[in-house]
Amino acid sequence: MSSWELPDLRDGKIQAISDSDGVNYPWYGNTTETCIIVGPTKKESRFTVSMNDNFYPSVTWGVPVSNSNLPQLTSIHRDQSFTTWLVAINQGTGETLVLQTIRWRMRLHIKINPDKPLGQRAKLMEPVSQDQPQILAKNESIPPQAMVKPNANDAQVLMWRPATGDPIVVIPPKY
Repeated sequence: MSSWELPDLRDGKIQAISDSDGVNYPWYGNTTETCIIVGPTKKESRFTVSMNDNFYPSVTWGVPVSNSNLPQLTSIHRDQSFTTWLVAINQGTGETLVLQTIRWRMRLHIKINPDKPLGQRAKLMEPVSQDQPQILAKNESIPPQAMVKPNANDAQVLMWRPATGDPIVVIPPKY
């Protein structure tokens, strides 16, 4: 089994890790994800912010520690939970105020038959559709670990876990 893992999160050493873009750290981006309001304002104003997270995983067809080019992938399992916070930051004081907490979970199971021709190898299993994101009735505070480096992409490792023998780090973390 090969897997992309976040060791500190997996081992319970940290409660959360930022999935930022790594540039606008610890936030996700600085285009549609942000809106600057110069205040105080004299009237009520509406602003639209949006975030588009494109799930783009990479999966290897073969054993990542082998020189063989044979496809041996038989299934893909993914179960991830995400929490996103809409925040207001007072640039003068640095205070961060959580305005909204949104949580969602992405679960995926794909069965693979590597012997079938391309285009016919994969079959989506349950769940066929994903649960919609939930806007929480009570806001949650942002865990301190999500506010400091590293971000998820820099902290993840690709592991190979053979049926027998010790696990092997195929791609170490960037940090």
